[in-house]
Amino acid sequence: MFIRDIKNCEYFRTMDETLLCEILHPDREEENLKINLSIAHAILKPNESSLVHKLKTSVEIYYILKGKGIMHVDGETEEIHPEQVIYIPANSNQYIENTGNEELKFLCIVYPMWKEDDEEIVKTP
Repeated sequence: MFIRDIKNCEYFRTMDETLLCEILHPDREEENLKINLSIAHAILKPNESSLVHKLKTSVEIYYILKGKGIMHVDGETEEIHPEQVIYIPANSNQYIENTGNEELKFLCIVYPMWKEDDEEIVKTP
């Protein structure tokens, strides 16, 4: 049985400026997990936003846990709040911003699993 407690997770700042901890990534586990997806827990403080970025070949799904904000995907913009799921197709320019007074917390599910060379920051004019 594999169980990970998020309280024991180490957070780091990603290339898109999100505070993140990898909850589950099959390439980083001692156990042989027979899955091809990764899950991370992300946090944006009030008035923060991620940089515009994309995953070239992976699909990403955000599940909003806490807070509110605005999600931007390929020119579309929607307000977001807890208990929503956001589907982000591969190769889509995307970013998320926290518009609330508390931390915006969400899960990032990536399929196939996240790989550093699949993500790139999108230069904006």
